[in-house]
Amino acid sequence: MLKNEDAVDETTRQEWTLDDAMAAERLDRVLARLASDFSRSRLQALIREGQVTVDGAPVLDPGRKVGAGARITLQVPPPVAAEPQGETMDLAIVYEDDDLIVIDKPAGLVVHPAAGHESGTLVNALIAHCGASLSGIGGVKRPGIVHRLDKDTSGLLVVAKNDLAHQGLAEQFADHGRTGPLERLYLALVWGVPERRRGTVEAALARSQHNREKIAIVSDESERGRYAITHYEVLEPLPQAAPVAALVQCELETGRTHQIRVHMAHIGHPLLGDSVYGSGFKTKANRLLPAQQEALKALDRQALHAAVLGFEHPRTGKFLRFESSIPADFAGLLESLRG
Repeated sequence: MLKNEDAVDETTRQEWTLDDAMAAERLDRVLARLASDFSRSRLQALIREGQVTVDGAPVLDPGRKVGAGARITLQVPPPVAAEPQGETMDLAIVYEDDDLIVIDKPAGLVVHPAAGHESGTLVNALIAHCGASLSGIGGVKRPGIVHRLDKDTSGLLVVAKNDLAHQGLAEQFADHGRTGPLERLYLALVWGVPERRRGTVEAALARSQHNREKIAIVSDESERGRYAITHYEVLEPLPQAAPVAALVQCELETGRTHQIRVHMAHIGHPLLGDSVYGSGFKTKANRLLPAQQEALKALDRQALHAAVLGFEHPRTGKFLRFESSIPADFAGLLESLRG
């Protein structure tokens, strides 16, 4: 299999002549092996855009069979500028290389632009920070978001810089660590102390039909319900003498919107400071000492922190593991509750 590359007006061109050992196979599958830096979906899009030729003729069908002796040329246009504008912000960068970046996100920072948050997001900051190192996700110079944290959840987040990293990380997060090395641990402060010190919450989640801002438990996996499972462990009743709350560690086996917040509320132990899923527990604050009430008021968000993130590097295969200390507002409430 012969290969050569050159650049034409910033368009990358790659060319291969398939050897005699190559059996007739779909064009998109052949390209997925030859151009492994690109996801298969990206390659399919390039084929449909007329960027791939076989023996000098454009082929628009990703399913076209090609075999021994075929000369395949792939042209990749330079990635277009991302629609969100880059905005310079201070970022707590835990790790960065040519493929990915790990951020310790503060509470209050929205991850991705959306209605009501068109600017000032982590994506805006990453576009400005990464600049030319973003080789493009799906042909666009943008960071590849493979998982998110709620606006008011703090902690570790990994973002891809290119198609290869995006594909590799997305596969790990889709697997949720069931068969692979992905590790995600969260620390949370919850009302009350779960009777079982270790437990699993398995309950399907769906967008609430009564309030589109909320996620609700549904009876089973259906067209609108998605399988969700959270493992928890009580680390410390708070305070020890007469506990009204607990520090728990949660491990995700799936990654759904608001999953930990909904699951812990479902078993009767919503997160402290969660105005959406713990509103019925506001009177619990009356059982706290004045200093503890002040610390809870100062938190002004759900007490949830993404403390540990581990994954396999999509290019090198090396396992990377990062830890984040709880931020000052969370730490202040925790110490106050310890009495």
